[in-house]
Amino acid sequence: MSAGRLKGAAPPGARNENQAARWVQGMFAHVAARYDFLNHLLSWQADRYWRWRTVRRLAPILQRPGVRVLDLCCGTGDLLLAMQSRCSEPVWGADFCHPMLVEAARKIASRHAPAQLVEADALTLPFPDASLDLVATAFGFRNLANYEAGLRELHRVLRPGGLAVILEFSQPPNRYFRKVYAFYSARVLPWVGGLISGSRDAYRYLPESVRRFPTAEELAEEMGRRGFQRVSFERMTGGIVTLHLGEKG
Repeated sequence: MSAGRLKGAAPPGARNENQAARWVQGMFAHVAARYDFLNHLLSWQADRYWRWRTVRRLAPILQRPGVRVLDLCCGTGDLLLAMQSRCSEPVWGADFCHPMLVEAARKIASRHAPAQLVEADALTLPFPDASLDLVATAFGFRNLANYEAGLRELHRVLRPGGLAVILEFSQPPNRYFRKVYAFYSARVLPWVGGLISGSRDAYRYLPESVRRFPTAEELAEEMGRRGFQRVSFERMTGGIVTLHLGEKG
């Protein structure tokens, strides 16, 4: 793994982890009201498929009696509600951006779901050691100020045998497809996203955060270093997105 790759989010102007976290928090607060619409639009609705495929993969765990599940960096709650639809126990959602949680709470209420929300930083979760069976995060992990600390916290809250799941954007391995994806991410996505959300900075940062994020192989290697076993990953949609899984030993 290349030196310096596995650190954390690096938004413009941030000089330390605290500043990076505050910038990310403010950025998501600004785009929360249009976040779902833009996700569906800019991914050409593929984000629905990515979450569906993830939840299908997790169904055997979600259907266990008494299972304790957390959607980390839950945002507006799409993955949370998708997991809740397969789970008879209340699924928890955690995020440190209040406006995103407001959107999630609205959707939970409209569906009369038993899901529970908590406003919390992903690096200091309010859950006891070894208290959860499954922690999943979709498109939030790369925004953490410290990836290693994030993996340590995932490991801490999971019970032995518990599963960590990271669904995240990645770089396509095919160089020709990667060029097309890079053009779309660098030119089209910031323009459309900025125009609709009113935040060009947010939609310049988001594709740049994907470019800087560790490769699938690098993240899998680091998960192994942080104590996860049977680490695996599977690419979706030509490698635009990767689903990572690792068990706590």
